Amino acid sequence: MLTLDEPDLRVALLSLLSPYGLQLEWITAATPIPGSYWGESEAGLIGDRLYLRQDTPLHSALHEAAHFVCMTASRRATLERDAGGDHTEENAVCYLQILWGEELPGVGREAILADMDEWGYSFRLGSAARWFDEDASDARQWLQRESILRKDGTLSGRCRA
Repeated sequence: MLTLDEPDLRVALLSLLSPYGLQLEWITAATPIPGSYWGESEAGLIGDRLYLRQDTPLHSALHEAAHFVCMTASRRATLERDAGGDHTEENAVCYLQILWGEELPGVGREAILADMDEWGYSFRLGSAARWFDEDASDARQWLQRESILRKDGTLSGRCRA
């Protein structure tokens, strides 16, 4: 599983997420991560802050960041730990984190999909890859409708209004 222990990956993640107004906060090793829904080394989210450690899985950082981007502005304003949202939004979050994996040098979609499966994301087709390739058109359309993805499928760099 890919973690944030590589300095180049941390710099690339900062570059990827900065257009969305999300601030990355680095926590020292073995310190509990504020705002973490799952605990342990999993990313935490409070307001516009994404809390991370070097042992945080990349897919967790991307997933929590995608929650920030996909929620409404009113939910972002009061965000602490539980991003909430409905099933369709959760699918959009998963879809966006996979797209972001493609944007990170040396990572790619396949690594994110494999890490999602290893972590235990569940999809009705049995794997993140099959879901993304065969069953995620609703997630893509949701992201386009919310102007997070452009009609051509490229990232807009914008949060949901």
